[in-house]
Amino acid sequence: MRIMINPRKIFAPAKKPGLPPGSLVYTGKEEAREPHILLMDYDKNTLREEDITNLADYLELRELPSTTWIHVQGLHDASLIGKIGEGFSIHPLCLEDIMNSGQRPKVEEWDGYLYLVMKMLRTKRVGGQLRLEEEQVSLIVSRLFLISFQEKPEDIFPMVRERIRIGKPRIREGGTDYLGYALLDLIVDNYFVILEEIGNELQEMEERALNDPARETVEEINTMRRQLAHMKRSVWPVREILNQLVRMESHKLIRPPAIVYFRDVFDHTIHVIELLENHREFVSSIMDLYLSSLSNKMNEVMKVLTIIATIFIPLTFLSGLYGMNFENMPELGFRYGYFVVLGIMALTTIGMLIYFKRKDWW
Repeated sequence: MRIMINPRKIFAPAKKPGLPPGSLVYTGKEEAREPHILLMDYDKNTLREEDITNLADYLELRELPSTTWIHVQGLHDASLIGKIGEGFSIHPLCLEDIMNSGQRPKVEEWDGYLYLVMKMLRTKRVGGQLRLEEEQVSLIVSRLFLISFQEKPEDIFPMVRERIRIGKPRIREGGTDYLGYALLDLIVDNYFVILEEIGNELQEMEERALNDPARETVEEINTMRRQLAHMKRSVWPVREILNQLVRMESHKLIRPPAIVYFRDVFDHTIHVIELLENHREFVSSIMDLYLSSLSNKMNEVMKVLTIIATIFIPLTFLSGLYGMNFENMPELGFRYGYFVVLGIMALTTIGMLIYFKRKDWW
């Protein structure tokens, strides 16, 4: 089993140069399906959940005291993103960043809302291999509504929706800041799942590096090293994002009761970074183990060849000695000389093998 990373996601394509600021150009992979918009509007006692087909019919939710969560699946429709930005007064530069899938994780404060960018990591098996994929998730957190954007049409927040449906009081009464925490917490907790899968793969890789240091093993090690470096670029900025959110205690968008939960996610992020660094060190140790195993394997081969060469040194001497064509060599006329020499060679070989065995050279 090998873990591979999609090279397209390492260097995300940039938008065309020369476009004016705020131009809506999606830089990710085009999806065949149309974008899908999900609505959840709730408070302590009521819940409204439905698919949005006409955004204009739901703009009045901006002013209601209930918590409104609009989730957009798919970002390749620039006109749709533009309508959302116009309807909810989102700055064009913010919309541009939402459609740019190569954004670095960050948090920005705009007039009346916060804009957050995170990276959702997932794994899937392709041809028996575990592949790591990345998806950009953007959040617009206002006092009364939260809009989340993800690149792919598959919903990544079903567990949060289920908590809302069953009426968990903490999330139903928490407001948009607590909802934002719940979404961030799910993304960060998913990093633990990814790292656990990678950790299992590293253990198997260590066994292969120790027992069978083949050429494919070093390729797997280098691939894993690049993958962890890429994951580091996605995870490390999250610490700064949560640190900024924790320090917004006086900000009206992040109320003091929610600060405790954001601080908890911050602690989880520190733990994720520590595990990530441990995995990166583990990869380096696996490479050292691979080189050591390869060297030991080569030493074993050289030892066998050396023993064989050493055994043939006296045999070569005997055969060379009696291969000389002198007339007065006394053994040339001996009737059983050939068999005697063969016996001497055999005894010499056996004696050397016994000596090597006692010295633990073989």
